[in-house]
Amino acid sequence: GGTWELFRYPGIRSDSDMYTFGYNFRPWTGGKVLADGPSIKQYVHDTAGENNVEQHIQYGLAVVSAEWSGTDKCWTLTARKEATGETVTFTASFLVGCTGYYNYDAGYKPDFPGEADFGGQIVHPQHWPEDLDYTGKRVVVIGSGATAITLVPTMAEETAHITMLQRSPTYLMPLPSRDAVALGLQKVLPANVAYRLTRARNVSIARLLFNRSRKNPKAMRRLFLAMVRRQLDGKVDMRHFSPSYNPWDQRLCVVKDGDLFESIKAGKASVETDHIERFTKNGILLKSGKELEADIIIPATGLDIQMLGGMDLVVDGHPVTLRDKVIYKNVMVEGVPNAGMVFGYTNISWTLKAD
Repeated sequence: GGTWELFRYPGIRSDSDMYTFGYNFRPWTGGKVLADGPSIKQYVHDTAGENNVEQHIQYGLAVVSAEWSGTDKCWTLTARKEATGETVTFTASFLVGCTGYYNYDAGYKPDFPGEADFGGQIVHPQHWPEDLDYTGKRVVVIGSGATAITLVPTMAEETAHITMLQRSPTYLMPLPSRDAVALGLQKVLPANVAYRLTRARNVSIARLLFNRSRKNPKAMRRLFLAMVRRQLDGKVDMRHFSPSYNPWDQRLCVVKDGDLFESIKAGKASVETDHIERFTKNGILLKSGKELEADIIIPATGLDIQMLGGMDLVVDGHPVTLRDKVIYKNVMVEGVPNAGMVFGYTNISWTLKAD
């Protein structure tokens, strides 16, 4: 389950549409475009069950190292059983890494000045406590990426007030959570046909948005900002939603049903664009001199990148540093024989390239 098993923060969902994020061989049914974490986990679980995959999986193993012997033409993997600490080994003639690029042990968090002075709770989304009570609390979410965009409107329903604190704005695009056209197709066509039509349409739209953003960034910037302006209905300063870079220089964030904009218009949430001077006892002091009072601070500051699950890769006794290598078609690694890794797209659904 990966991300969908380990990440438990409120509102966790896909930021890719499920008709392209899902498997090409198993239709995603229902009308949800941006599905929640538990639904995606269930989809993965059901797909594995239908295809008898689970009987081939050994759970609870952390692979520590993978060593290639050119003499034996063989990989030797050393793994540790998480429950007992026991070491086990495996051998293989070919090795495929399908570990994504996150470090699941720890998320990325800067060292904020004065952090120890803060009198409230600091909670990283990657390690969300099940018993965290934010009802009636003042919350500050640091960040402007997909996690922050998800957390703020979800938590706003119960907090006294929630603030999204960003150094700089991100391009946002509202997207309905249910696809009426897909639901209509599912009613009149076989599931596989409806799925493939919806999938082809969504791939085409995503490609068009990306390609137009690269070829005509000024026009696409006007389009994206106009969509946000319409959502905000003139009630919020657009400087908080006007990035300094061109569309798709960084990832585009989708806003499910415009929920972030609705929370802001209702006064339940707000956005601050500023730099952090330091944490204080009562919250965060900004470089502008303004202080944001908070009971809970959530650094939605991203994830640590980690390739191949953090295992040590060794070829004929020589350690391999992946960042120094050329990757061919995001699969084959220079100087690493009989091995490959699966790395998907970053500007469209990951699964499309994995397929």
